Amino acid sequence: MSRFIQELKVIPRAVRVIVAFVLIALPIAFTLFVMFSHDHGFAHTPAVGKFLMIVGVGIVPAMWVLLIGYVYADAKRRGMRYVMWTLLAIFIPDAIGVILYFILRDPLLKPCPGCAHVLKSGYTFCPYCGTSLLPTCPHCGRSVELGWANCPQCGTKLPSSTPRAT
Repeated sequence: MSRFIQELKVIPRAVRVIVAFVLIALPIAFTLFVMFSHDHGFAHTPAVGKFLMIVGVGIVPAMWVLLIGYVYADAKRRGMRYVMWTLLAIFIPDAIGVILYFILRDPLLKPCPGCAHVLKSGYTFCPYCGTSLLPTCPHCGRSVELGWANCPQCGTKLPSSTPRAT
């Protein structure tokens, strides 16, 4: 399964129902409007153009509702202020709120390997059980990444994280 499909599964079911309603109701309303309008210029529009107008009238609003639903669910799973981000995405015009969300969103939460509490990234130790979440330098105590040979802060040689073959 692709990552895109996994991300789409984040969108709540209620939002999917609203999108289905939009994709059905807007074309029907547009068709009824066109049938009962007195615009004689529309009568000369080719059949393909009429079909594309009728089908396409619901696509943009449906995509907008899906995007707002994704912002809501994704902000919630990242431990952010999801109501605030959803309102910003809705009310800031020209999709600037959505763009800001994707630029400023927090990383995904990760479970602690010791106690399974969900934590924000960047913690060195779990605040609940004290399990070390990031390797640290034995000399200065600052966090280092796996695979580094030396601490970038103090230059101390770090213990090897992988066993060497003899």
